[in-house]
Amino acid sequence: MDVYQEAMEYLKSQHVPVEVEPDVLEEDVFQEEVVSCFFSPLHAESVDFPETPTTCSQEEMLERRHKVLIGILESEEVYLRELDALLMPMKALRATAGTSQPVLSSRQVQTVFYQVPEIRDMHQSFYAGLKVQLSAHSQTELSPVLQPQQGSDPESETRSFGEETEMKHKGFELMVGDLFLKMVNQISFYGGFIQNYEEAVDIVKKCTQSDPRFRTLAESMMSNNSSDKTRTKYTFEALLYKPLDRVTKTTLVLQDLLKATPEDHRDYTVLQEVLRLSRSFLSGVNESSQCKREVMLSHGMRRKLMRDGFVINEGDRSLRHLFLYTDLLLCTRVKPTTRGKQDQYRFCWYLPLAGLKLHWVADQDQTPDTHLRLHTIRTKMYLLRQQLRQHTKGSKNSTLPTRNKKKLEQLELMLLTHSIDYRLELHSPSAKSQSLLFSSLYELEEWREAIHKLTTDNIETVPPDLLTLTSACVKLRMTQHPPLHTTFTGKDENSLCGTLSVAIHSACGLQQPACVYVCLEVDGYKFYDQQSKTHSSVRTLDPHWDQELSFQVDEAQNLRLLCVGQSDGRDGRETVLGRSSVKLESKTLNKRWRRQTLIMGQVEVTISLKYTPHVLDAPSSTAQQQLIFGVPHEIVAQQEGVLVPHVVRCCAEEVERRGLDEVGIYRISGGATDIIALKAVFNSNLREAVTRLRCADVNTVSGVLKLYFRELPEPLIPAELFQSLAKMLEIEDLDLRLVSMLALLESCPDANRYTFVYLLHHLQRVSEKQDKNKMTLLNLATVFGPSLVRPPVAGLGQDGPTIDISQEVVIQVQVVFSYLQCNNLPDARISPPHDTDAEDETTHL
Repeated sequence: MDVYQEAMEYLKSQHVPVEVEPDVLEEDVFQEEVVSCFFSPLHAESVDFPETPTTCSQEEMLERRHKVLIGILESEEVYLRELDALLMPMKALRATAGTSQPVLSSRQVQTVFYQVPEIRDMHQSFYAGLKVQLSAHSQTELSPVLQPQQGSDPESETRSFGEETEMKHKGFELMVGDLFLKMVNQISFYGGFIQNYEEAVDIVKKCTQSDPRFRTLAESMMSNNSSDKTRTKYTFEALLYKPLDRVTKTTLVLQDLLKATPEDHRDYTVLQEVLRLSRSFLSGVNESSQCKREVMLSHGMRRKLMRDGFVINEGDRSLRHLFLYTDLLLCTRVKPTTRGKQDQYRFCWYLPLAGLKLHWVADQDQTPDTHLRLHTIRTKMYLLRQQLRQHTKGSKNSTLPTRNKKKLEQLELMLLTHSIDYRLELHSPSAKSQSLLFSSLYELEEWREAIHKLTTDNIETVPPDLLTLTSACVKLRMTQHPPLHTTFTGKDENSLCGTLSVAIHSACGLQQPACVYVCLEVDGYKFYDQQSKTHSSVRTLDPHWDQELSFQVDEAQNLRLLCVGQSDGRDGRETVLGRSSVKLESKTLNKRWRRQTLIMGQVEVTISLKYTPHVLDAPSSTAQQQLIFGVPHEIVAQQEGVLVPHVVRCCAEEVERRGLDEVGIYRISGGATDIIALKAVFNSNLREAVTRLRCADVNTVSGVLKLYFRELPEPLIPAELFQSLAKMLEIEDLDLRLVSMLALLESCPDANRYTFVYLLHHLQRVSEKQDKNKMTLLNLATVFGPSLVRPPVAGLGQDGPTIDISQEVVIQVQVVFSYLQCNNLPDARISPPHDTDAEDETTHL
């Protein structure tokens, strides 16, 4: 018997009527665009279940849950019939593969039906289990407790507490979480099917075109409809697409079920985990499928889309849609169209990736006009947001929120295009260059990293067919909308509204010494500054900052951090050494510090988080300037959230880095003009001041440190201790004298005491190099004594005899000299502890 006839006979034995060369298919779900559309991020249309009511009782919620499960069961039944129709010819095709005239080879049969039997068995098991559970539940519902009698009197509506408990218990009996968990744990079968899908479709297409026997088979596949016993006709390709369509719907079906499941139901936690696993699987499939996006140009070159998104083009400061292909960058703009018509893109520019050089820089400071404009936009956004909040509390005007949301979106878009902090420069060997602007360093680094991976060993390609390439962007795009917080509405109860404080402690894991800082970014509504940076550390393998930064946030859900290294050269180039993100949830953060360690590639950064919820004030037009010089020491430490102010630490670290061998360090003064200039920068911008320290003359750095202590309104050692210290100098036994002086130091305020001890340790390290710098402990005491220890101001009623001026200087020097001679100084704590919660141990993310 002919091989084709054998296949036909098999189909007839299964009671499937076969038509020869059918002209019209009753249903062909597989359209021409399916292959290209599939490789956009997996999407799905949710099963048509009723929406969750905004407010409903548990009984109503459980009833809706039951309807959702019935819908899932019916959907599974249809899907199983489709899989059966797909598998129906497999046996015949496999049997004919070993003959002299095979329809498909053994390998082709295996490829076409790869993982389909396993998927069918998985869903058959799930369907059977779900059907049993629903049947058992339907019988339970016949209980009088669960089925109120018709025509009951009004008093029956008021149930006793015991009856309500019975009702709740009965309604909570339906348990299906384990069935879903078992199915999602086998979802990897779909992974194999998806990876093989393109090749399977290719085989079916080629065989359909070349072999009339297979074409008749492939275009005459039938599926039974159990409801009316009719049959639906599919093409082979349409049935092959069914598993793809099914797996993309999994997450949305689970979302519907979870929304209809009360939180105190025993299935709730299990379904949350099932949803997480399903999302994780689809996310992984999206990542692997993105590399399969392709555009076939007129000259036959294979080109794939790797990434796309919205950026600001420097030329006209307009929003542009950027597409990154395997061999080029394409910048486009959306062509305005009338309502109802498909979007179109217009070409702006393109750059080949071969030889492309990347360099990013921080943008210049904003002009006063720009700052004022941004503040105006933020104020308007804040007011609109307040109106929306008030509306949700009971206003009946339905047009107001829609109009305000639209305005809010427009203002946020304006803010996005004007608040530019970074520029990514693209330099092509062909002398063509472009610059992209970003308000987020994290987003810039994502683009830079993606482009850099493709520029490595990239070969020059044939110039693209720009018309075809630009036209294809509409279907290939992954990102549909600009990254606006207003667009992604849907209040998250765990989002933050109030003050988020972040203390950045230290980092480790650097491969070589570097000056490093940490950049932080938060999301949410952009009423306030959402980015901040620590000062730059000294050049070291183990940078320490112990710097506290605060953000005013509204609906913040994510904190993103980048560790950035600065080059030693004059070009000021900076390199992102690592990045990470932290999910912010109000239920896990509170008013006490929570410490954790973030792994950013090879770098580990230790931080602490604290969150204080409160109603936000309107954004301020200018940040309050916090002076450092001439301000009481405790106030400086308090406003910086530390025990040792940054000006002291940064100057001391810089002196230790390159001034220990400098002859006369701290004795020889730097230029007065340079010192005054650095003082002014410290009073206005700590980051800028620390950056300038790196290239300032080391004697200027030491002069700034001396000036800070000299201009303190009150000395580090309180004036009321002067007389006591003078008396202690009379103790002849040095050890006893030092013990007494250290004990007296305990009465100083914490910030004063720890800063003084920190300085003593630093000066001792300077003195260890006295053979080179010629600065002994006595020399250093002579320099710092008059600034650190001062007598009480005359005429304020102090007790004790007055001391003449010459004797005062001797006492000042001798006190500091005595402390410097102490070999067992206590450790200098830099900042207050930030991990005060006993249960909050360091976690690695």
